[in-house]
Amino acid sequence: MAEKTYADEGAGGAGKVDVETLRQLLALMSENGLVELEIEQEDLVVRLRKAGAEPAPAAAIPVAAAPVAGARPAAPTEAEKLPTINSPMVGTFYVAASPEAEAFVQVGDHVSEDTVVCIIEAMKVFNEIRAEMSGTVEKVLVRNAQAVDFGAPMFVVRPD
Repeated sequence: MAEKTYADEGAGGAGKVDVETLRQLLALMSENGLVELEIEQEDLVVRLRKAGAEPAPAAAIPVAAAPVAGARPAAPTEAEKLPTINSPMVGTFYVAASPEAEAFVQVGDHVSEDTVVCIIEAMKVFNEIRAEMSGTVEKVLVRNAQAVDFGAPMFVVRPD
């Protein structure tokens, strides 16, 4: 059976999406409770929205590429071997106390156990998150105002 594709006729066949990819995207939406999903790759834009859902304000959400079958995972980098500061709760990550304030910590900053590294908003309560380790911030893994899950790594720290 031939694979069905949907294409933008004006693009001369460029930007094709196969039915299986659409099914996978719809399953992703369903599994994660999404009402809208937009993906842009080169000359192709796929925008899916559940019927009756209000359009959401535009927000760029990075989508990780699916692993290629048979591909080996890359060797862990030095940063991946370092300890991380993980989210103690589900909520929204903020780098500063207010939009006008400076970030609590940045790459290269030294932190101690009591250093506040971010705020996580959960159920309208703003929780200060402390480093609970001593070292230098090597990498910030989360964007400001991004949702985080329990246990999600937020910062990579090189211990003292």
